[in-house]
Formats: sequence, C-alpha cells, structure tokens
Amino acid sequence: MDLIDTHLHLIWRDRFGYGWTKGIPALETGDFTPADAKALTGGRVQGAVFMEVGVDDADYQAEARFVAGLVRDGTLLGQIASCRPESDAGFAAWLEECEGLGVVGYRRILHVVPDDMSQTATFRANIRRIGAQGRPFDICMLARQLPLAADLARACPDTTFVLDHCGVPDIAGGGFDSWRAAIGALAAIDNIAAVKVSGIAAYAAPGTATFDTLTPWMDAVLDAFGPLRLIWGSDWPVVN
Repeated sequence: MDLIDTHLHLIWRDRFGYGWTKGIPALETGDFTPADAKALTGGRVQGAVFMEVGVDDADYQAEARFVAGLVRDGTLLGQIASCRPESDAGFAAWLEECEGLGVVGYRRILHVVPDDMSQTATFRANIRRIGAQGRPFDICMLARQLPLAADLARACPDTTFVLDHCGVPDIAGGGFDSWRAAIGALAAIDNIAAVKVSGIAAYAAPGTATFDTLTPWMDAVLDAFGPLRLIWGSDWPVVN
C-alpha cells in the first residue's frame, strides 16, 4: 500500500525559531528536511502534506510562505498552516493570502494556550471563516480537553474538523476509559470528518510503545470512527 503522509513536520533551524524544542534531545538540534523524511520511508510514501511546527509566534507566517515554495515545486502536496483565530487583527487577510500558498487546512495548537480560548466568540467566528473558505481545521488538544473540542465542533457546524493524534491519549498515565468516552463523543459529531492515526507512540512511556501496548488504544479509535474516517500521518520528527 502506497501512503500519503498527512502530518509531516519539517524543521529549518536557520530560518525559524523553535523554542518549544529546547530540552528535547531528539529535536533541539539539527534540521529535519524533506530529503531526510524521504530516506526513512523506503519509497512507500508517495507524497506528504506539511504540518505547521509550532514555530515561534513571530515566524508562523514566514514558515507558511517558505513552505509554499515547496508546494509549488512539487516537493510537498500542500500545507496545513498555523493561524491565530483568537484575534481578528489580520485574520481575514491571512486567510486570503493563504489561498495562494498551497494551504489545504489550518491549525492552532490548543494545548499550549488557556483552555477557554476556543470558547470565545472571536475564536469561533474565525473558525467559521475557515469553514466558509472550504478548508478544515485540525484539532490538537490533550485528552483532558476533548470535551472542549466537541463544544467547538458543535459551535461551528459548517466547518470541517480533523482530530490530530487520536486525541492525544495519555498512554503512559492511563485514563483509558475517560479518553475512550471522549473519542466516542467526538466520533458522533458529523463535521469531525476524520481522526489522524499519528504520533501516539510518543504518548507511551519511553521504551514501552509496543504493538501490544498500543493496540487497545488504536482499536478504540477504529471502533469509534470506523476505517473510512481514519487517516495516517507520520508526525515525524516529533514522534522521535
């Protein structure tokens, strides 16, 4: 089976700031490029969609503009760009610019901001603007925040959502039953179109991400969403 990677992170340290990588040995030094990713997959991945990498706030638009060149030359199929729905300042202009940048979706990482951000009227109005543009919004929240994800999706019924990383289960810490219930509630919401099978190995305790450890969590996602609503993403190199 040939694959499309729907969640490929790339890092160019001489161009952008990645403050969040400090203290993470696998990520805090060096670049992670399209050529590096291609060398890991043995030719099975036929194309990839770049996922914004949580660059420093000052760089998120520059990141998307740079990646647009890699979309234009065929290195990437498209990109999911960072955005700031919590503010009206420049938001409409950013969506308009992104029309020419090969943007196929948007994301705002929501586990690094206050929980109530996604509940504000401004945030939700701007998420509806993304839906009006015909683009999806990736939900990146921790397991404990998944009820907030459900509230956001219900408040923006004309926007399509994709749930990242199987809802970020706390595999190392347990909490299986509450996470599974939240996943079931999200799966019942029609405009949450898909869940990404991505990144969950990183949520197991170091050295324990075995087939047997991960299978119950994967089975729960499969049972809730069904195979036609699962999409694969490598989450490389964050998954390292």
